[in-house]
Order: sequence, then structure tokens, then C-alpha cells
Amino acid sequence: MKKILKWLGVIILVLLGGVTIATSFRQHITYDAPFPEISASTDSAIIARGRHIVLGPGHCVDCHSNGADKDSLLRAGLEPELSGGYKFELPFGNFYTKNLTPDKETGIGKLTDPEIARIIRYGIHANGEMVLPFMPFQDMTDDDLTAVISYLRKLKPVKNKIPEQEYNLMGKLIRAFMLKPSGPSEAFLNHIKPDTSAVYGRYLSMVVANCNECHTKRDGVGNYIGEPMAGGMIFEEPGKPTLVTPNLTPDSSSRIFGWSREMFIGRFRMGKLIEHSHMPWTAYGRMTDDELSAIYNFLGTLKPVKTGMVDIGED
Repeated sequence: MKKILKWLGVIILVLLGGVTIATSFRQHITYDAPFPEISASTDSAIIARGRHIVLGPGHCVDCHSNGADKDSLLRAGLEPELSGGYKFELPFGNFYTKNLTPDKETGIGKLTDPEIARIIRYGIHANGEMVLPFMPFQDMTDDDLTAVISYLRKLKPVKNKIPEQEYNLMGKLIRAFMLKPSGPSEAFLNHIKPDTSAVYGRYLSMVVANCNECHTKRDGVGNYIGEPMAGGMIFEEPGKPTLVTPNLTPDSSSRIFGWSREMFIGRFRMGKLIEHSHMPWTAYGRMTDDELSAIYNFLGTLKPVKTGMVDIGED
């Protein structure tokens, strides 16, 4: 028996050593993907479109601005600095958002337009390494991708060196064996007509505003496991009431069941009602009535889902 236990211990040590070595070697895997043929424009209308996406439905400010007054600046129609540095303390490490200003040392000024476009569309850095899957804008149209990059290029450069990402042991294992770059989930379009249709509402909801990121239930590593837009994502913070994302499908148990278009738009104009809500109400409140109407029309086309989950709060 002692001999068996001894060999068992040796085998376990060898396996652990092998996993440790493999994990170490797989921390900087490089991937390949095309560089989108995107070039920043100086056209004022295109830049204005990019500004609207970045400060509005794209809610980039929520993560890429570290200023405590970012919501008040947005409400005033001003532009919070997109110099990054916002810290996410997650179970698998501490992570910091990037500087999106055109600073040539610490921001995107050192990157070409196609390199930035590849980061957004394919999740691959200029050096070929994977981008953490926190920015789900892979299916954005060429026109909107051009507009966003054009707007970022005209920002005032801000020197702000961002700390390196800090993976703990679990994070290193996940990075080595579970995460891969996320490319487009469908054939992306060169252009989509902004209107009040459900088609455009789907684009806004699923690609730009990314409502599904919170309103579709996911597992611990981000895989979707729930019905689209049926809610059920739980947000817990010490000392604060638990929040559960609401069901937005047309089922009678949905938070918005029976709402008129005017009620739906009106809720966005009210802004944040619960201080620790994770929903970027201020950025979303900058959307036009037509954009919100399109989202409302899209939600009405979804399959009704009765989840049995009681949504708590108003996340």
C-alpha cells in the first residue's frame, strides 16, 4: 500500500509539474487574423457618429474613463477622458482598461488604424496576443468601426501608463487553456441603415449597446447559457443589495411586459435609480428616441421566455 501511495504521489507531482510548465508556456500564445481595411476619417459627420457611439450606446466611457465625475460630464454633454486605468477586481485577477487617447507612448497613438480595428473585430493585439474578451463589438459594421476610430484619433492625447494585467493562478490557467480570441459571430456588414426597425434594434442591442451581455445568463467564464434577453444574471457586492438582470422578452413575467414605446423611452430618460446598478444608464440615456424605439421593436420580436427567476432591483 505504501508503494502504491508513493507512486501515486510521484504521478500527481509529475502531472502538476507538467501543467505548471504548460501554463507558463501558454501565457503569450499568438494568433493570426486579418487586418480590416479601415482608415480613420477627418469628415466631421463621421467623427460625430463615432462620438455618439463612444459616449452613447457603445458606453465606452463606463470602462475606459476612471474619473469619478464621468456621469455628470456625460449628462452635461461633455467628454470624459478615455485615458483608461479603471480596475476590475475579478476572481481570476486584477485587470485595467486601456488608454484610448492618441498618446503615442501610453495610448493608441502607437497603433495603426487596421491594428485598432483588428483588436475590436478579432480580439487580437498588434503583437498577435489575445485581447481579454471584455469588449464584444466584433460584429460592428465597417462604417461604425471607421467612425469610432476616427473619433478616438481626434481626442486630446493623455499620457497615462496603464498597469500590466495581473493574473492569479486560476487566471493563468484560464488564459492558457480556456480563452481564445473572439471574432465576428456572423457575417459583419459594411453598412446598416439607422432607423426604428427591429433589424436596426437588433444591431444596437446585440452589437453596439450589448444588452445581451448582462440580460442573457452566462456562466463563470462568459459562455451564454440562458435564453436570449431572458435575464437572470446575478450581481452581488458586499454590503449592497443583490441585483438580478430583468427578463426583457415579451413574456407576461417580463419586467417591461405591457410597456408602451413611450414608457420604454421614458425609463431611459430617468437615468440610474439604483446607485450600484451595473447598467450604464447615463450613456444609454444619450441614445435618440429613434434608437430606443428600434430596441423596443426588436425586444418585441423575441421568443417569450418564462424563467421563474424573480429579478431584484433595477440593474
